[in-house]
Amino acid sequence: QCPGIEPLCLDLADWDATEAAVGAAVGAAGPFELLVNNAGVAVLQPFLEVTREALERSFDVNFQAVLHVSQIVARQMIAQGVPGAIVNVSSQASQRALHDHAVYCSTKSALDMLSKVMAMELGPHKIRVNTVNPTVVMTDMGRINWSDPQKSAAMINRIPLGKFAEVDDVVNSILFLLSDKSAMTTGSSLMVDGGFLVS
Repeated sequence: QCPGIEPLCLDLADWDATEAAVGAAVGAAGPFELLVNNAGVAVLQPFLEVTREALERSFDVNFQAVLHVSQIVARQMIAQGVPGAIVNVSSQASQRALHDHAVYCSTKSALDMLSKVMAMELGPHKIRVNTVNPTVVMTDMGRINWSDPQKSAAMINRIPLGKFAEVDDVVNSILFLLSDKSAMTTGSSLMVDGGFLVS
């Protein structure tokens, strides 16, 4: 849909490779005005069975990568005097405990607070930072983790609108937070949860 976009394939948990690839991309195209941090993993394990590997991988991708990529892009924005907007894709799981989600909930809670600190520190540079916090979204990862009808029914029954989110529901919320329509919004979390958190 967007032929001008040049994708970069890399492991965001690899700090040095990310620094080189994203830094070069920003330098070549740069500076970016908009950033969406959307990479994420969900390794679901009961609390008593959480492994070190799952913990490290989840924090590497869901938290550390957001911090690192945002640093690279924001430094370029500041150096060039460019105002901008950053949207971090969080989750309703940042604010509600879910079975087998000890690590995932923790990474998303950490991401919400990171985003607030980023908003506070980057605001003077005219860079806004917000999160979108969706319920289950029907992506490939969402289908893998919520394909069991019994499990999904229990979750859907807690959503007042009675359904999971579609990709466009999240995309449209991100576009709003990137746009001038939200020019006075920073440090906020936009719930895209069908009312899950009020149920």
